[in-house]
Amino acid sequence: MKIQRLLITVLLLFGASLSSQAQTLQASPITTAVPFLLNSPDARGASLGFSGVATSPDAFSMFYNPAKYAFMSNDHTMIASGFNAYATFPDQYMLYDAFAQRIGKSVIAATARYHRCGDVEIFDVYHQSLGYYRPQEFAVDVAYSYRFGDYLSAGVAGRFIHCFLNTSMSEFNVKSSSIAGDVSVYYKRPLGSLVDMSLGAAITNIGTKMSYTLSEKKDFIPTMLRLGTGFKFNFHPKNTLAVNLEFTKLMVPTPPIIARDENGNYMYNDDGSYQILYGMDNNVSVFRGMFKSFFDAPGYAMNYATCDYERIGSFYEELCEVNTGIGIEYNLADHFFVRTGYYHVPELKGGVNCLTEGLGVKFGIFGMDLSYSLFMYKPWIGAVNSQIINGRLRCDMYFAF
Repeated sequence: MKIQRLLITVLLLFGASLSSQAQTLQASPITTAVPFLLNSPDARGASLGFSGVATSPDAFSMFYNPAKYAFMSNDHTMIASGFNAYATFPDQYMLYDAFAQRIGKSVIAATARYHRCGDVEIFDVYHQSLGYYRPQEFAVDVAYSYRFGDYLSAGVAGRFIHCFLNTSMSEFNVKSSSIAGDVSVYYKRPLGSLVDMSLGAAITNIGTKMSYTLSEKKDFIPTMLRLGTGFKFNFHPKNTLAVNLEFTKLMVPTPPIIARDENGNYMYNDDGSYQILYGMDNNVSVFRGMFKSFFDAPGYAMNYATCDYERIGSFYEELCEVNTGIGIEYNLADHFFVRTGYYHVPELKGGVNCLTEGLGVKFGIFGMDLSYSLFMYKPWIGAVNSQIINGRLRCDMYFAF
């Protein structure tokens, strides 16, 4: 226990140091198409600091780690309904449904999620409004998980992603689609009679690029690397405490810093490409972009105090692209669950701090989870003494038998 507390303390202090060094620097988050694929769809994962790659399996394992399905305790699991929404943005919500079926040592699972973004205003490069559109997105998944012996399982998943933009602006595509897949592993074994350890790793959303406009340029979808570990302490046959730690990183190229002239306009090469001031060209294939995402950070950021680029180092910027989630779950008699967690995004890549809380109940084949996530982030790039606080409520109902 002392070693675990020391590890968590060091990680929190390390994350705080990354944020403090970026207080005078302009944030440079990585953007992708269909970002709804990064939104945790379940109340349980949301209440555990958005961690789930190494937690105990449930019907939502598709999102975090499909390999976990092979270790689920029930032969059938079905989510009757899922719903979550931002407290301050009631027109944004997500619906989620899932089903999993055991066949020997294998499990086949399928899920579907629908995301409505509400009204979104589009601006041009001169910050002039181009109007509003109402995007609607959905993804359908199928996964196969197999258990190798008592401790190890592996899983693969396929995914169809579709985005529909309800807009009359001719320069935007009405529809855009992508095909993606996941690969994952899960390891779980007891460490004596009182502690169970779990390890999880997954690469999700490995898929084709998408475009929202009629131009030839396409955007990466959010390919995500998840690594995590968990420890469950069996204090009593009916009382357990689980602690989980998870790291996530987008396996998407970091956009380079483009050179500008004295008027602030982008500069181009003779072949029409942008002149890169710092960083690497991110117009690469999906698989090349996945590997480049570990070493392509420009290592420079705009200092809004001096209005000039400041060297921060590529290694430091790569570290800032790693997000951290910590979750704690107390299980009472496998009927009542109390959960809490913390999620952190370094300030250089968005500066999000989120406190999460949740409750769960389970009786017979029926279960229900509730969670509330409190997000704290800056309203605009370079804001110092101002923060937006936004809440998100989630509710899930499921059947396991």
